[in-house]
Amino acid sequence: MTIPGMSGDSLILALTWTTCRQILEQVWPIAFISLGVSLIATPVCRRIAIAMNIVDRPDEFLKPHERPIPYLGGVAVFAGWLAGILVAILWAKIPMRTNLMAAVAVAGLAIMLIGLFDDLRVMRPTPKLLANIAVALWLLYFGLGDKIIHVAVRFLLGPNEHLERWLELVYSVPITVFIVVGVCNAANLIDGLDGLCAGVLGIISLGFFVLAMNLRESPADLPVEIANERIVLALAMLGAAAGFLPFNRNPAKIFLGDAGSMLLGLNAAVLILLFSKAHLIRWMIGSLMVFGLPLVDMCLTLARRWRNGRPLMEGDRSHFYDQLRDRGFTVRRVVAISYLLTLAFVLVGVSVIFLRTRYAILVYIVAVVVVIATIWKFNMVSIERDRRADRSAPTS
Repeated sequence: MTIPGMSGDSLILALTWTTCRQILEQVWPIAFISLGVSLIATPVCRRIAIAMNIVDRPDEFLKPHERPIPYLGGVAVFAGWLAGILVAILWAKIPMRTNLMAAVAVAGLAIMLIGLFDDLRVMRPTPKLLANIAVALWLLYFGLGDKIIHVAVRFLLGPNEHLERWLELVYSVPITVFIVVGVCNAANLIDGLDGLCAGVLGIISLGFFVLAMNLRESPADLPVEIANERIVLALAMLGAAAGFLPFNRNPAKIFLGDAGSMLLGLNAAVLILLFSKAHLIRWMIGSLMVFGLPLVDMCLTLARRWRNGRPLMEGDRSHFYDQLRDRGFTVRRVVAISYLLTLAFVLVGVSVIFLRTRYAILVYIVAVVVVIATIWKFNMVSIERDRRADRSAPTS
């Protein structure tokens, strides 16, 4: 079909824009409802936390805030996130795999409760890790990530290579568990300053949404249900984080807690696994790059702990944002810098839309080299004194 006065490329662009607009008209209520529910639920959860004395009390090391701050922010974020999913299923009636989305909702509830228990009772690292693994296995049971090895097989050996089912699982299960546990904990680790985690994950959700919308229009993508699931989860994550952020920005009125940070991390992990369903390594690496800042912070933190001879699972002040604070930056400036860095990772990640795989991978390698060089230049993995020992030492 041709339209007088329009070239072929212009026609394709016009049709693509029309289709995108139609999709946006269908899915916008997801973000709107998630935002609204989160905005309403956050002050309610704050009042409940104050009434029940569920607060995060400051200390002299990991919690330098000046006064007790209410918890339960993660419950409000969960309410907004779940509302967006339910709207997509029940009201908008967007074609999706209902059983999988229900499984993701149950996984979100479980990870939120695990985090909430840790907020209230302080779980030891081993039970918390095992609980995260259980959530990952639950998702695997419903087919999420059970064939993720095909991303690498298709890239290295070509699309015609096939693996026996047992071999698929042998490779895919540990990879999927590693992604779920790693991404959940990366989001948890970056929750260290007012407005940091919610804002960073909100920006990341925008990057996921851009990738999801592009894949939704790709003729090579898998059934439309999977494409819709990516869009729904990205928008639910965006709305829930945005609704919570006004109450969490510095000075915070309520904290996200492990309940909220791990939930946002789980949603990001699910999206990364859904991008792997395209069976093209460029989309999965692109989604990992979009989530780049939390991953860089986690790797930096673990490397610094290892180099300083500290337990890898024990909290400390070795995060990049702690180091910026130590260099004299205010909380608001550190958070602003973090937002800009997140946006940079997102822009690099979504560049996969415009680049062929070989060039996209080259861009990602350059980005990783730049990050490593920056960490090296600013000596962010140095050996340092134990600050807790310094604080407890007697003064003359």
